[in-house]
Amino acid sequence: MSSDEDRAREILKGFKLNWMNLRDAETGKVLWQGTEDLSVPGIEHEARVPKKILKCKAVSRELNFSSSEKLEKFRLEQKVFFRGQCLEDEFNKHYGPAESGQRYHSITNNLNKG
Repeated sequence: MSSDEDRAREILKGFKLNWMNLRDAETGKVLWQGTEDLSVPGIEHEARVPKKILKCKAVSRELNFSSSEKLEKFRLEQKVFFRGQCLEDEFNKHYGPAESGQRYHSITNNLNKG
């Protein structure tokens, strides 16, 4: 096992997603919030969000995490499914260096809106 693999295991062992929320990006109103640790790899995580989120022109995603290790190249990857259809595939947002307890934001525009 390489030292990079050992380092990755240590980071994962000490990493926890504390909470995440989805907001209407225009109003800032929280539409969904969860505290399940969605960072556990290798399993599918499910979040049931209200259908009114589909009416938003843009949705803001905010997350907060804890890490026992300093993260040099923090990034978020995810897939979003709706009724079995992948709407967002391997969303890959690079944040760079990250400190434990920081909040991270990203905005997704609704492609169905004109």
